[in-house]
Amino acid sequence: MKKTIGFVLNPVAGVGGRVGLKGSDGVVEEAFRRGGREVSPGRAEEFFSAFNPEVFNEALFLTCSGKMGEEVIKKFTENYGVVYFPADDKTTSLDTKNACENFLSRNCDLILFCGGDGTARDVSSAAGVKVPVLGIPSGVKMYSSCFAVTPEAAAKVAGDFIFGKTSLKDAEILDIDEGEYRMDRMSVKFFSHVKTPYVSGYVQGAKAVFLSQDEERAKEEIAGFCVEFMRDSSLYLLGPGTTTKKIFELLGLEKTLLGVDAVKDGKLVAKDLNEKQILNLIKERDKVKIIVSPLGRQGFIFGRGNQQLSDKVIEKAGVNNVIIIATPHKLLETDLLFVDTGNSKINKMLSGRRQVVCGYMIAQLKDVVSI
Repeated sequence: MKKTIGFVLNPVAGVGGRVGLKGSDGVVEEAFRRGGREVSPGRAEEFFSAFNPEVFNEALFLTCSGKMGEEVIKKFTENYGVVYFPADDKTTSLDTKNACENFLSRNCDLILFCGGDGTARDVSSAAGVKVPVLGIPSGVKMYSSCFAVTPEAAAKVAGDFIFGKTSLKDAEILDIDEGEYRMDRMSVKFFSHVKTPYVSGYVQGAKAVFLSQDEERAKEEIAGFCVEFMRDSSLYLLGPGTTTKKIFELLGLEKTLLGVDAVKDGKLVAKDLNEKQILNLIKERDKVKIIVSPLGRQGFIFGRGNQQLSDKVIEKAGVNNVIIIATPHKLLETDLLFVDTGNSKINKMLSGRRQVVCGYMIAQLKDVVSI
């Protein structure tokens, strides 16, 4: 029997990422003013491109008109129906909720959504645990554990679900106060539980925060080692996180906890940079290195919360100049590290066995993957 799949797309999810706004909630116009571009349609196309054609024959897709779904899905299959029509091109969270309620009224078996944590929250408020949900990642943060690790991974999980090959797991919907987030203050809150199809290695875990004396000691050791090798006259771009913040503390500098900052020879060059600013900064420089730390137990080194460090930035710096740092505790909780830059070529170049600095002159080898 064919499965019925609801598909909803948030057209503006992730638009604030590369322009350094750390989200899109309430700042969409500002994001576009800064040169931000729509991300979700492309991510949704990556998802549908990865589908086995046989999958389309085994499912009926329900979607929304225009940018909320139909403009993308019609490029890949005729096996869909439009069941929700937003009143305006500038869609809102209410449109997402109404669309999901419409899917439920038609007894859908799965709700697929393309967006970030805000979209996940809207979907979960309508779906609850009545029907499984699966996120195609397209936001800035994506702390919730109902997201596949990449659009291609989402296609694998959704396809397996349609063919009855997946189990369901409880997933946490987490959301943050983006106003606080933009002020460099982290406030992650639990919102609800949902059911999500699960295939090991293809669906991400929830954001985890590690707090212990051993954890702090490990960060200090990592930071001490970084301060030593950062004396090589390179320009260093440091991504978000408490581990990179510790490096700044040892240098006597103030780090943007949730942004990207630049340092050279122990001195602050620029703070809270967006993609355009970074590209301008490194344009004429030969020695550029990037220091990143994986996001909680999700394990993402690129593509979650640091979209300012885009594929263009990584390509200019060189993948061999990417330095990964993480505490032993975090690595113990993280089986794999993931990259999701939106550029398959750069993803493949970053993939493979890579060293992760986890102490003073100590490193572990970890597998970095892009699915």
